[in-house]
Amino acid sequence: MYPREFTIPLAKDLTDFGFQGLTSPEEVTSVLDKKEGTVLLVVNSVCGCAAAHARPGAKLAVAQGKKPDTLITVFAGVDKEATETAREYLLPYPPSSPSIALFKNGNLVHMLERRHIEGNSAQIIAGNLIEAFDKFC
Repeated sequence: MYPREFTIPLAKDLTDFGFQGLTSPEEVTSVLDKKEGTVLLVVNSVCGCAAAHARPGAKLAVAQGKKPDTLITVFAGVDKEATETAREYLLPYPPSSPSIALFKNGNLVHMLERRHIEGNSAQIIAGNLIEAFDKFC
């Protein structure tokens, strides 16, 4: 677990952009159990690929055209229980930090695992998400 004080600026990178930071299992289920609308979930992380690729890619995608109805994030290594609960909704995908998932009407419809994020630019990640937004939002 990382000290929360250390990760506050990393979390604010998304929450200052309009993502709701979820810190408890109850908060996660209250959003992801909804059967209407679209939700973008970013599993945030302290790693370099989250800072250089995942967070900027998600923000670029959200800033353009169509976007999900709800933007949420959990922080792996900080909000353990919230992250574990969010990962239950990401099955059958294994735990991955960072990762980005799109839900429509309560169903997981698009997933970017760490292996899709690491080594790709924020622009490529944004392009991938924009295509998913165009299809599902």
